[in-house]
Amino acid sequence: MVRRPSGEADGDRIVPCSTHRGTASRPRPGTARHQTPPRTPPGTHDRDHSPARGCLIQSDDETRVSAVYYYDFLRQVHARLTPQAYLEVGIRNGGSLSLSRCRSVGIDPAFSIRSELDGDFAIFRTTSDEYFARPDPLAATRGTPFDLAFIDGLHLFEFAFRDFVNAERHSSPHGVIVFDDVLPRTVDEAARQRHTVSWTGDVYPMLAVLARYRPDLVVVPVQTQPTGLLIVTGLDPQSTTLADAYDEILAEFRHPDPQPVPDAVLDRLAVLPPELLLESDLLDVLAAGRGQTSAELRPRISASVARTLGQGFVPA
Repeated sequence: MVRRPSGEADGDRIVPCSTHRGTASRPRPGTARHQTPPRTPPGTHDRDHSPARGCLIQSDDETRVSAVYYYDFLRQVHARLTPQAYLEVGIRNGGSLSLSRCRSVGIDPAFSIRSELDGDFAIFRTTSDEYFARPDPLAATRGTPFDLAFIDGLHLFEFAFRDFVNAERHSSPHGVIVFDDVLPRTVDEAARQRHTVSWTGDVYPMLAVLARYRPDLVVVPVQTQPTGLLIVTGLDPQSTTLADAYDEILAEFRHPDPQPVPDAVLDRLAVLPPELLLESDLLDVLAAGRGQTSAELRPRISASVARTLGQGFVPA
């Protein structure tokens, strides 16, 4: 269910990672409240920032381990896309929020800002469900849709799913939505009930959901450290496909622990090196598409993706 790259990326083969394979209610969109996940013990970090083990992208002429930390990747996305409005769900200590240089909305019911912020920020100590249930979620940007959104809230499938639906509805057609932690390295790391220091939760089904229900989107998993990002663009703010299928999707894709993480996710199959996306002209095409409709942008986005990322990532 994960799209495989083709075209220029066809020469790459994936050397699988070393891995071990080790019931919630069904809330309606806009009604559930995010809960703060368990905190790690004092003196430990919320995430393991060590490189994933053995995840090699091996081409005919080189073997490389992607060592691009996700903050560094996001910094370059901000610089290339030059968003006019930015959304971040799950700001925590403000590290990724501090990368923004435009009007920014940060949402987190339990944030504890430790990073220096230098810009135009509106920070809300609330849940994303509550925020998007407000009469005008774009009031904080004075009506400007989000050009870039980063979803890093509670790492449970239904919350990430609703965050995407709400973010797309309030994004521009040339916008980009980024999920964090979509590539768990072990089944334990993907558990809904956290019992490890490093934790992704069960955000990974978003790859399969978007592939099946939204083939019109460009969906690119990227091998950043420590646990990957999912880049989604070609947005359609008018789409109701996911919201209309909410109950159906949760019934199929939300699972009790232990999580049935596909081998293709654990072994990083069809995952692009971040350098490949940054070397493409996709972000430049999107930045130049400001003010265009989804229909006007689609041919340009498709052409860029086919030319630089591979035919397998071209939207239907």
